[in-house]
Amino acid sequence: MIPFELVEPATLKEAIALIDPDDPAVRPIAGGTALMLMMKAGVFQPRRLVSLRKLNGGMTGIKAAGGELTIGAMTPLSEVEHSPEVAHHAPVIPRIMKRLSNVRVRNVATVGGALAHGDPHMDLPPVAIALGGRVRIVGASGERELAVEDLLTGYYETALKPNELIASLQIPAQGKARTAYCKVTAGSADDWPALGVAVAIDADGGAITSARVVVSAATTKAMRLTSAEKALAGASIGDKTLKTAGEAAAEEADIIADVRGSAAYKRELLRVYVGRAVRLAMESK
Repeated sequence: MIPFELVEPATLKEAIALIDPDDPAVRPIAGGTALMLMMKAGVFQPRRLVSLRKLNGGMTGIKAAGGELTIGAMTPLSEVEHSPEVAHHAPVIPRIMKRLSNVRVRNVATVGGALAHGDPHMDLPPVAIALGGRVRIVGASGERELAVEDLLTGYYETALKPNELIASLQIPAQGKARTAYCKVTAGSADDWPALGVAVAIDADGGAITSARVVVSAATTKAMRLTSAEKALAGASIGDKTLKTAGEAAAEEADIIADVRGSAAYKRELLRVYVGRAVRLAMESK
C-alpha cells in the first residue's frame, strides 16, 4: 500500500468537513473490513482516510422506542447480533448474523459500513429492505432520510453524496409481519452468497395479505421484486402460489453471472428459493 493520511475527528461535523467531495482519494472509514481488502489489492489507493471510530454524538448503540429500532451506524455487527432489543423487535436480523462472514469480521464491521459499501453480496441490506428500513444521512447540506431500497443504486454504488455519511439505520415496528432470509453459498455457510432472498409477509391465517420480496447477490444490487410480491398478495399459501411467485421473480430479476455461478444457475435458485423463504417466514416471525 502507498502511504496515506489517517485522521480521527471527534465530531460528525469535523468528519464531514475533512471529506473532500471533489477528491475520490479521500474516503471515510468505519470498520474497514472491506476497504482494507480493496487497499491491499490495489483497487483503492487513498490519499486520506477519515476514521469514524472516535466520533461522539450517538453514532453507536441500539435504541427501541414504540417498536421502532434505531441502530447507530458505527455499531458493530456483533453488537446487533447479541442485542435483546433487536432480537425482540426484528428477530430475523440476529438470525442472519450467525452466517454473516465470521465472528472476527462481525466484531469490527459496522452497520453503516455494511450499507454504505453497496456490495450486493452483503446479507444485511436485503433484510433491511424487506423490513422497510430507512437510513438517516448527514452531510454538509444537512440531514435527510432515505429508504434502504433507494440508498442502493447499483453495483457497489449508493445514493450517498461524496461528503455524506450514514448516521443510523431505522427499522420500523414489525407488527405481526413474518420474516425470513435464505442464503445460498457455493462454499462454507458464512461465505459470500450466490443468492440471497429476504421476505416479509403479512398474513391472515394461511392467506397472505401483503409481501415484500427482496433478492440480492445474484443481482447488481439488493432489490425488491414487485412481480413476486403481486403474485403473493391476496393468495393462499400453497405449491401453486409459491411456484407462480418464483417464476415471476426469476422473470423480473436481472441476474448476473460471477465466480459463484452462471446466470442460469442463479435464476433457477431464485425460482426455488422465493417459495422456500416464504414458507420459512410463515413458520417464524
